[in-house]
Amino acid sequence: MVTAPLVLLYSSICHANQVESCGTMEILNVVSFANLIKTHNLLPSRNYIFGYHPHGIFCFGAFCNFGTEATGFTKKFPGIKPSLATLAGNFRLPVLRDYLMSGGICPVNKNSIDYLLSRNGTGNAVVIVIGGASESLQCAPGMNIVTLKNRKGFVRLALQKGSDLVPVYSFGENDAYKQVIFEEGTYWRHLQRRLQKILGFAPCLFHGFGEPITVPKIEDPSDEMVDLYHAMYIRSLQCLFDKYKTRFGLKESDALFIQ
Repeated sequence: MVTAPLVLLYSSICHANQVESCGTMEILNVVSFANLIKTHNLLPSRNYIFGYHPHGIFCFGAFCNFGTEATGFTKKFPGIKPSLATLAGNFRLPVLRDYLMSGGICPVNKNSIDYLLSRNGTGNAVVIVIGGASESLQCAPGMNIVTLKNRKGFVRLALQKGSDLVPVYSFGENDAYKQVIFEEGTYWRHLQRRLQKILGFAPCLFHGFGEPITVPKIEDPSDEMVDLYHAMYIRSLQCLFDKYKTRFGLKESDALFIQ
């Protein structure tokens, strides 16, 4: 098994670096707002699930790189069609729905993902923001927290479809905004959680400003098999973060917290 993470970095002043692989392939995205640097090919004969981390406030990195051609993804990876998956509720508003669909963005539901990974040929890359709304509550400058320990549905889906897993980490995603983070147990935190369940997203107060993990196709994977590939994915993401954190403005002592 080999790994191929994608690295996304936000920086006001930056330069592109050719990097050695954490496995055998990596794609480094060094941004001066957004710039995608290709370091390895993705095979058009395969389908992929990109796991994107962290959510941040608005998923800027995911949208810029996979929802638009701002960084020239399809030119750098010919034959690969990225589809960023977002909340199905976003498609209930007519104008917003049309705008999202024009960028190839799809609802993050079973029917849409099943179509892209099993009935739309090959060369499809579905981008899923694994941490979702709950992770957005933990984002703030200097915080490196991802919600992943109990998020295994995307791994099971990858096994069922035989789609390769690609971990993506966006350095600087949490630095785009500062938000007020309420302590657990407070009224405001409770209100955020309640609204998250009702609306599907968490309202926040803020101010200012790989060759992939090769996955076999198993129509009914056991829990043990899902846990195995989930653990592989976590190790690959952790390796990615530790290898590049100091190159992208973090200290050697900074750690990635997986909850």
